[in-house]
Amino acid sequence: MDLLEQILSNQNMNEAYLRVYRNKGASGVDGITVDELKEYLKEHKDELRQRIRTRKYQPQAALRVEIPKENGKMRKLGIPTVVDRVVQQAIHQVLSPIFEKQFSDFSYGFRPNRSCEMAIIQSLEFLNDGYDWVVDIDL
Repeated sequence: MDLLEQILSNQNMNEAYLRVYRNKGASGVDGITVDELKEYLKEHKDELRQRIRTRKYQPQAALRVEIPKENGKMRKLGIPTVVDRVVQQAIHQVLSPIFEKQFSDFSYGFRPNRSCEMAIIQSLEFLNDGYDWVVDIDL
């Protein structure tokens, strides 16, 4: 089975739906809530899959909101629609295990079972081992 069919499989799409549903979150620009998502997907799943297969699927614009930062300033946040989040999650579930194997053991950003704290601890261990430089790259 090719990657696209793995992404669009019933099992993978159902797991993606469940993940998005459990994470809750706000509605996007279309106003569909996570509580309305199951019914929406039941009604539109075939159309959604067909649009993805034929490369006609386009994510909707993200809803732009501002949230306060600790320093009192505001941070812009883009909230995708719940349907777009399901599609993103379905893709993530298939591609992440493939690419995860290729990452360096010293890469910590947005990785499973890794955290900022672990990166700091590793950096301190390197400094204690006599290394003089720590490089932080954010792509």
